[in-house]
Amino acid sequence: MPGVQDKVVSVTGAGGGLDRAYARFLAGNGALVVVNDLGGARDGTGSGTGMADEGGRAIGDYSAVATPERAGEMVPAAIEHFGAVHGVVNNAGILRDGGVHKMTAPAWQAVLKVHLYGWFYVSWAAWPCFREQRFGRVVVATSTSGLYGNFGQANYGAAKLALVGLINTLAIEGARYGITVNAIAPLAATRISADIARQDVLDRLDPAQVAPAVGYPMSEENQDRGSVFVVGWCSG
Repeated sequence: MPGVQDKVVSVTGAGGGLDRAYARFLAGNGALVVVNDLGGARDGTGSGTGMADEGGRAIGDYSAVATPERAGEMVPAAIEHFGAVHGVVNNAGILRDGGVHKMTAPAWQAVLKVHLYGWFYVSWAAWPCFREQRFGRVVVATSTSGLYGNFGQANYGAAKLALVGLINTLAIEGARYGITVNAIAPLAATRISADIARQDVLDRLDPAQVAPAVGYPMSEENQDRGSVFVVGWCSG
């Protein structure tokens, strides 16, 4: 994919699952990748460097995305190592599922902070660079849980649909500066989806098959703005 050759891309949560597949696909097609992963558990607790360090051809970054200070560290890391930043893939995520009658304020807040606040902070940090160089690519991961709803995921679904509103606005604001902003709603086997579907179904949902759908909107050729791509591939 020539459109990502030598482009510097930060991929959040890229130590495993879909995020890792995205990072490896981009790196395999010539991009220079900043692999961001806090290294925590699925519910957002804990941290570590192992996930980011195993992300393939890339440098590791261990910043949390839920605060503007930590999320903003990824852009200086990209510039320090590669001299620029051309795109961000916002895919880091956590789950704290529960029916509305069981939902707690901390569970609600934690999920929105990572998925909505965090992904805004990462894009926000890169935005001045994109405007100055008159080029930038942003992809965020929404979900069918936000588009259509899913039992026990009021916090997750709300955050994911809010991201659609975010990309629509950023796409308008970025158009005159050569910045494109889009979303992907992926269907693949990850630790986030581990107990949501049957194992025999998950075994057929290889994250690597979804990765090209992120590669294109990160490329120079892409001119889509404010689009949501629902992408899945099932082997067998």
